[in-house]
Amino acid sequence: MRKRIAIIGGGIVGSTAAYYLSQMPNADERDVVMFDDSYGQATKAASGIISPWLSKRRNKQWYNLAKAGAKLIPEIANDTHMNSEIFDHCGTIITREDESNLDELYLFAKERAQVTPEMGKIQKLDRKAIQSQIPILTNPKSGVLVSGGSQINGALFCQHLISIAKKNNLTVHDGRARLINDHTISFKEQSFEFDRIIVATGAWVKETMQPLNVKVHVRPQKGQLVELKVPDFPDHESMPVMMPEGEYDFIPLGHGKLIVGATHDDNKEFDLSKEASVDNQLIDSAQNLVSGLNSTDIILSKVGTRAYTNDFAPFFGIVPNHDNVLIGSGLGSSGLTTGPMIGKLLAGSAIFGGHPDWKMYEKPISNYIS
Repeated sequence: MRKRIAIIGGGIVGSTAAYYLSQMPNADERDVVMFDDSYGQATKAASGIISPWLSKRRNKQWYNLAKAGAKLIPEIANDTHMNSEIFDHCGTIITREDESNLDELYLFAKERAQVTPEMGKIQKLDRKAIQSQIPILTNPKSGVLVSGGSQINGALFCQHLISIAKKNNLTVHDGRARLINDHTISFKEQSFEFDRIIVATGAWVKETMQPLNVKVHVRPQKGQLVELKVPDFPDHESMPVMMPEGEYDFIPLGHGKLIVGATHDDNKEFDLSKEASVDNQLIDSAQNLVSGLNSTDIILSKVGTRAYTNDFAPFFGIVPNHDNVLIGSGLGSSGLTTGPMIGKLLAGSAIFGGHPDWKMYEKPISNYIS
């Protein structure tokens, strides 16, 4: 008997789940249907850095999940033949103003790299060495290079995986779907029955789960980033991404383009308007590294809404008392790193059932759902 699996949400979790559901054994014996209302979706507006290893977060489960995600994503990129516009294994530079803090960061990175080969080579670089790797910089700072770091375009990543899944067993419906019960989804006045349902609607997950009388403890956060026109250096089309101390993430795309951001605004929630004042804030940050930038250099702005939990940790798994409904949300600003691993785990659970033990990756799901 054919198994029918639904995915509500086509962001980083939903698209990766769809990909794995199309690749796992007996994929031709299951039908996968995705309902994707991309309005405000964080992934569609995200370009990010994959480099979690030097985080000082105390949440060990989060670090295990992020570390697993940072290992998984290059594997997906390689297996699916992603181009460098989608995923670029370019290295990450983390800067520090104070020399003693830089030495501390370097030693910390070397220590972690001994047990984490995915980090690659660790180097301490002075300003001149960093400028040689990122020549658009006019005011570089000293930093630590982690060669295993990378950059990812969230929207293109999702599109790529969905396109592969559609060639096998995935059907995509564009628009908002509504849960009726543990097996039924309503979409455009039609009802669809499924054996398993994966809910991956990010900051909108509270609304999605309301029909099941399930309360999800997440809050929305608005994020905005800006793409800027910068000088092009044809010999440096692939440059390390940078996490500069006290500034927004700095992501050179090559070909005269630079991403700066994204911001974190807890007060605007689901407001998706692009704010000129925020663009200027991002440009001001970039000017501390690249002199001469102004609003005329803006190519585009993007806005999305992230989902956050009170402890800033993602949650995922089987919804308590609803064994046929799986959920993944609360990814916050690390969604591009943790989302693919969550999607893979949820896909496996949707196929094989049971109650897998994921405590090494997350706190009890009951912390976030009631």
